[in-house]
Amino acid sequence: MNCEVPPADDDDGLRLLPFRGLRYVPERVGTLAAVTSPPYDVVVRPEGLDELESAHPHNIVRLILPQAATPAERHRRAADTLTRWLADGILAQDPEPAVYVYEQRHTDGLQRGVIGALALSDPTEGIVLPHEDVMPEIVADRAALMSATAANLEPLLLTYRGGGNTGTATVVDRTVERAPLLATTTEDGVGHRLWAVTDPADLAAIGTDLATRQALIADGHHRWATYLRLRADHPGPGPWNFGLVLLVDTARYPLRVRAIHRLLHQLPVADALAALGDSFRVRRLDVPLADALAALAESATVGNAFLLAGDGSFHLLDRPDPALLARTVPADRPTAWRTLDAAVLHSTLLDSIWHVPDTPEHIAYIHHTDAVVTQAERHGGTAVLMHPVREDVVRELAREGVTMPRKSTSFGPKPATGLVLRSLDRE
Repeated sequence: MNCEVPPADDDDGLRLLPFRGLRYVPERVGTLAAVTSPPYDVVVRPEGLDELESAHPHNIVRLILPQAATPAERHRRAADTLTRWLADGILAQDPEPAVYVYEQRHTDGLQRGVIGALALSDPTEGIVLPHEDVMPEIVADRAALMSATAANLEPLLLTYRGGGNTGTATVVDRTVERAPLLATTTEDGVGHRLWAVTDPADLAAIGTDLATRQALIADGHHRWATYLRLRADHPGPGPWNFGLVLLVDTARYPLRVRAIHRLLHQLPVADALAALGDSFRVRRLDVPLADALAALAESATVGNAFLLAGDGSFHLLDRPDPALLARTVPADRPTAWRTLDAAVLHSTLLDSIWHVPDTPEHIAYIHHTDAVVTQAERHGGTAVLMHPVREDVVRELAREGVTMPRKSTSFGPKPATGLVLRSLDRE
């Protein structure tokens, strides 16, 4: 950690510090695209994991999703792998602390942000706002992995509202005119570039600007909860008081908000439909996926709506019985929360009608629509396709301190994993 950069004078905002990033050595791995990965929770198992592992012997997935018979063996394997890659020169630490400017360029547009070590804060402080609940077992697993490796292996995605010629914006715009540290294009066609910002004046400008900002966790709630848990496990000053994040100014670079879909492993579509009775209006759609999603979007403009798949057709559920919602959705939450599709799905459909436990044996959370439909059809389950929540609704609920049901949203584009890591025992 660069101790020469003073803490922000304003303790009520974000405090982002430079760090000495761990990065792949291109001469040792060849193309960087072959060693990167989506975030750990986006990788679709087992096909996606196998594909990434076979793409390159040093793909980052061997650190973020190590494979072994037991959790303890998985975490130990990741730690051993990281140690070996550092010793063999596969990964190397940058010579001086930096805040990294990160760019993603894709067919839909451009996104830029800054990667650094962010001072951790509790939700009650109102500096970093979560908007989703987390699953304790995932937090425990991520904490064990981070503790074993003593590393932040992938950055969280946080958003803030800046805009205009702010200090951070000025530094970012000036930095991207230089040659980058690295540039690669991943298989999905997204171009990635990374620069190191080490000039004290630039770092001070970023620090002063962010000290007045509040951030929303866009992606990485479990990792943020993991950071907080590990901070509690390592009291006192030190690197565990900070966590690796990517901060994006959505006033300049608006993110896409997508839904995260559910795969109900043990519930066939026929059984799901039979259990509904007259609680929802149900319409069968024998149309392509794109047309079915368009119908879902139209219905979602006037109320709760869901799309079921898995039997070769699509089934649009909308117009839920108001009396049923009143009985099943918790009444002690704000109206904006009670009307969320995710709240109705979990409280009314999963808990009250289908009686599906929210455990990995019964539910998988999948980001891609085609993947969840394919898996439901292949294994005889039910895919529940969701319509995305607007970002302004997410942000307003977060400011009110109200968390949404877990896996309610998917913000993107997400940062590629493997471009820069943070070691906690080397700072």
